[in-house]
Order: sequence, then C-alpha cells, then structure tokens
Amino acid sequence: MQIILSIAVILVLITSLALVWRCGNLILTGEMPAKFFAFFAILFTSGLDVGLIMFPLTEFPVYEAEPVYDFTNPLAIEFGFWGFLIWLFYFLTTFYFCVVEPRLKIFEITWVRIINNTIIIGTCAFTGFLFLQYLPDYIVGITPLARYSLVALVVLGAVMSSMDIRYVKILSLSSTWLFFALIGSMWVYGDIGLSGLASNLYELRGYFSNIHQFILPLSDYHAFYLFWWFAWSIMIGQFVSRFVTGLKTWQLVVALLVIPSIPISIWFSVLFGVYEQGLEISNFMTGFMVFVGVVFVINSLDSLTRLYSENLQLTTSRLGRVRYVMLHWVLLYCLILLYQFTPLQIEWIGLIVIGLYAVIAMLIVQRRKHLTNPPLI
Repeated sequence: MQIILSIAVILVLITSLALVWRCGNLILTGEMPAKFFAFFAILFTSGLDVGLIMFPLTEFPVYEAEPVYDFTNPLAIEFGFWGFLIWLFYFLTTFYFCVVEPRLKIFEITWVRIINNTIIIGTCAFTGFLFLQYLPDYIVGITPLARYSLVALVVLGAVMSSMDIRYVKILSLSSTWLFFALIGSMWVYGDIGLSGLASNLYELRGYFSNIHQFILPLSDYHAFYLFWWFAWSIMIGQFVSRFVTGLKTWQLVVALLVIPSIPISIWFSVLFGVYEQGLEISNFMTGFMVFVGVVFVINSLDSLTRLYSENLQLTTSRLGRVRYVMLHWVLLYCLILLYQFTPLQIEWIGLIVIGLYAVIAMLIVQRRKHLTNPPLI
C-alpha cells in the first residue's frame, strides 16, 4: 500500500512542477470568481477540519518520543504533516478543474461521475464519523446522547449552509476570522510573547531544511495523513476551482503553498509554546477550541454537500428547501451511524482516489488533442 502511495506522491510532485514550468503564465479563472481573501477562506476552511485545532497537543509528545521523527523537532514534524508542500495536492486538482476539465469533461462521463460522487458522499460522511468517534477526546465526559445530538446538529448545520453558496462563503469567512481570534487568545493565554512566538517560528527551519524527508511516508501515521490529503484532493479542487479569480498558474501554486501555511505555522507555534510550558488548557480555551473545530467541520461538510448535490442535481431548486435538507441530512447522518459497524479506513478511500487519478491520466492521454487544439498557451 505504501509503495502505491509513494509513487502517487512523486507523480503529483513531478506533474505540479511540470505544470508550473509549462503553463506558468496561464491565467486561471473559475465559474464564480471570488475576491482573493474569500477564495483563501473557502479553501482554508473547506480543506481542513477539527484535527488542525485539536490534534497538535496530542501529537507533539509522539513526535518527540519516536525515533523515526528524531531528524528534526516536533513542531517541524507537525507543520510538515499539514503545511506547505502538502498543498500541492490541492494545486494540481484546482488547476485541472480550472483548465483541463472544461475541455475534456471527463467528470461528465457517467461511470466517472458515479465514482466521484460516491467518494464525495462517502468521505463527507466519514468525516462526520471521525468527528463522532473523537468527540470524547475533545469534550471530556460528554454523554452518548450529547455526542450523537451534537453530530446531528453539525450535519444539519452543514446541510442548511450548503443550500446557498452565499452561506458557504459567509461561514468560511466567519470561521477564518474565528480561527485568527483563537490564535490570538491562545497566544495571550500561553503568555508566550513575541520573542517566544518568533523563537518557535524559527524552529520551523527544521521542516524546510529537511523538506525532502516529507515527500515519502515517514511512518504509518504519516502515510495516514498522506492518504487523507489524497482522499480530499479531487473534491476540494473541484469545489474551490470555481472561485479562482484571474491568477496565473505560478501565482496559484505560490498562494496555495504559502498563504495557508502562514496561519497554520503561527497556530502550531503558539500551541508548541503551550506544550513546552506544560500548561493545562482551561475549560474556556478548550471550549473555544472545540467551538472553532466544530465550525471547521461544518465548513468541510457544507462544501462537500454543495458539491455532490449539484453534481447529482439534488439541489434546492429541484427539491425545495425542506426536502433538500431532509434528504441530505438523513443520508449523511445515517451513513455516519452505519460507519460504526464497518471497518472502513481513510486509507481505502485514498487508494480509490489514487486509482481515479490513474484513470483520469489515461483519459487525458486519449483526449489530449482537445488540449492542443486550440493550444492552452
């Protein structure tokens, strides 16, 4: 399994570099161009979930203790699993849906559309299932009733938000500002100061000086992350490509590598400062983290729900608002509950997506004349 993953990651890297070299000045524009900050907010909140908020404090000690990660510091390892180079996955698919898909229409082929939407629905529900599964770790002492009720409300909020693209944009912008507020609050709570923050940010040099180490799986846990990014890559690229506004290819890749990495690096640096001091997170700060994490989950689910509902023409204009909400809420929540009785893992979904990458590559080769006549650039 890791051999397939390693080959896929290398091909993504090579293909991305080739696209920047060959089409670097090609201007990309989506169906619904948005202002750059709105585009960034939609990308950031749709492509990440509660794990960004809650995982680091539990992962720092693991990266500090296990020998496989001893080539650099835990902060650099954490950043490597979430930031910079890993965003090439989203660049590749965003480029594809901006430039290639409008010409080749591969995702309009019936069997490709079925596989694609099955993956979207399955991953959407699986994200909700992971949230359900990890809730006792996020909220200590939560009762089973509260746990299932909270997940039901999160799914309901996501489905309602997905009814109108304006709601998706507003929620994305709001949660981005909420995340910034969380960073500021945790920074003050940890009493890290500017010098402490700068010192931790400087530790991220351990990532950039060892960036080659993060291309292939370091461990089974790193492989889990890479499979997760693969599982989400086609869906997120398909969704956020709609909002690209007049960026050249090289500008898009720089923006995707750098801009999401800035708040991620600051957040991780603040949390690492809290971890190093051995501070116990207060109930208020824990609640704030959980709240922002919940909003991130809603953001992720509403984007995917919006995507598959449009692909399958199960929209509000066709069903009406009430039937739309009931259909998608019942579908997703029932799948979340059913996942408890299956051994499904994100690695399986990632493998299916990698297989879909391979199929798309072959179809592109078969239909390449549509890319050269007229030429892209």
